[in-house]
Amino acid sequence: MLPISLCGQQSNLMILDGLLSTYDRRATPSNYLNNATMVDCELYIRSFGSIDPNSMDYQVDLYLRQTWYDARLKHEDLVQPLDLNDPKLVKAIWKPEVYFPNAKHAEFQFVTVPNVLVRINPHGEILYMLRLKLLFSCMLDLSKFPFDSQICTMEVASFSKTMKELDLRWKKDDPIKMYRDLRMPQFEITNIVDSICQESFHIGNYSCLVAEFHMRRSLGFHLVQSYLPTILIVAISWVSFWMDIGSAPGRTTLGVTTLLIISSKSSAFVFCALLEFTLANYMWRKPPKVQAPKSMDGLRNIKAQDLTHDCKTDQHLQKDCQQCSNSNGKADLDQGMDPNLFAVPPGNITIGSTRNRS
Repeated sequence: MLPISLCGQQSNLMILDGLLSTYDRRATPSNYLNNATMVDCELYIRSFGSIDPNSMDYQVDLYLRQTWYDARLKHEDLVQPLDLNDPKLVKAIWKPEVYFPNAKHAEFQFVTVPNVLVRINPHGEILYMLRLKLLFSCMLDLSKFPFDSQICTMEVASFSKTMKELDLRWKKDDPIKMYRDLRMPQFEITNIVDSICQESFHIGNYSCLVAEFHMRRSLGFHLVQSYLPTILIVAISWVSFWMDIGSAPGRTTLGVTTLLIISSKSSAFVFCALLEFTLANYMWRKPPKVQAPKSMDGLRNIKAQDLTHDCKTDQHLQKDCQQCSNSNGKADLDQGMDPNLFAVPPGNITIGSTRNRS
């Protein structure tokens, strides 16, 4: 003998076969009444992916639940709900033809079996649930980044049935549910608003639903990923200010390295540090200018370190030097130098092409 529960299940399947033998899935449940079929919708979001600012979209894994009343599947001998997940039986009954207008891509889940369920209640209420993986578009306003707030939407609309045949509504109590441990790396969901809309085309008006997700960007994420690394790299670039001005290779390497690291973050402070080194190096290498005296008497009052020249490197002064120092090979203009060497008109002249940096 078969168990009583198994006998009851077989009896229900036999009743269902009898109902489907005369069932026309092309007609809506309220077609004979000339009224629109009311369908209550519910979204259960299992995962909410990060919003990509480049493509302006986000990925969601959700369950779409739809409930309506179909008197053609009501039978007094059905004493318990009948769950169907056989694709052939699911196709045999009428289902709302809905789609997601703002979805870029959609996938139906088949692992490990087709993720679809139809539950027929004894009083004729039908529950249709399926799991989907969707990629929604979301137009972002990044003018206040990273202190911005965004609103992303999910839209559900009737595809082929006008409002005279199909009327979509949100479930009365909590129609949009989120997984309890759902977290996003860059945003925090502050509010969820559900609303009803209507799409108008030249062939008719179609019912649609909108779910708005109000999100605020998390500052902690950008504090760790952007602000702290940028501050540290800029501080490292300032180390070149305390390096010796003659350490050109070290200062150049430090400036260029930090500039390449920070180039993706568009920081001007590192560039200014490298510009400061270039300017300081140019001013240090630029030869000094002295005021030429009007007479030879004025030359004797100029400091010796400003009017000394290297006799070994200046070919013009080698023939005029009468006495050179044994320590550094420099000649004093007061002792034996030809006075006509500086017989130039008054003005700014540069004396000496090479300075001793020993």
